[in-house]
Amino acid sequence: MTSTVSDQALVCASNQSIFLAGESGPVWRVVEGVVRLDRDSGPIRQPVQLALPGDLIGAETLCGQPYQLSASAFTCCRLEPVRPDPEAASGSLLQQALLQQLDRSQDMAQLRTGSVLQRLTHLLRLMGLEWRPEQRALNGGADAIREALPTLREVAQVVDAKTETVCRALAQLLPPRSRKSGPVRAVRDWSSAAPGRLATAWAANAAPLGAAA
Repeated sequence: MTSTVSDQALVCASNQSIFLAGESGPVWRVVEGVVRLDRDSGPIRQPVQLALPGDLIGAETLCGQPYQLSASAFTCCRLEPVRPDPEAASGSLLQQALLQQLDRSQDMAQLRTGSVLQRLTHLLRLMGLEWRPEQRALNGGADAIREALPTLREVAQVVDAKTETVCRALAQLLPPRSRKSGPVRAVRDWSSAAPGRLATAWAANAAPLGAAA
């Protein structure tokens, strides 16, 4: 599956590859959605970080290095290339990348420690999908959160848990699926909806995408 470039923007579907470790290319800024950065260990991908809107990925290329990690779309996302003015110093971008690295490292620590319920709660906050009691009156709010999530398998890899455990934790964290949404779908179908659909459903109540815990 290939990425789509339009007006210098890169539009990717959920679970779609953006670039691989060892390749060369521009620095990218995440405009919408969430990007997953992985260390490749043979056939196994090991999650290292999640990049949120406003974040830079591939900043190591500013130092003449190839991409050190592989990037893929954790959710449907849009990225734009960042091409520094050749006459200007790249120090400001490197500074931004460094500060971002510190924040995202702390986020990843929270996504990999504590109870699975705590990890999932932090993940939803990072994605702007935090469930709050006042949303209970919003028709389909919890269903929209489920629709905006990637597959259970992808979520389980990020929070370092088994898919069955993640499924049980989500059932504990969110209210039951509404009748109008139909029966619960198989795990393989959970990646079909884009976060943009969520914005239409409950933009007035959702936290800004990428809000920190």
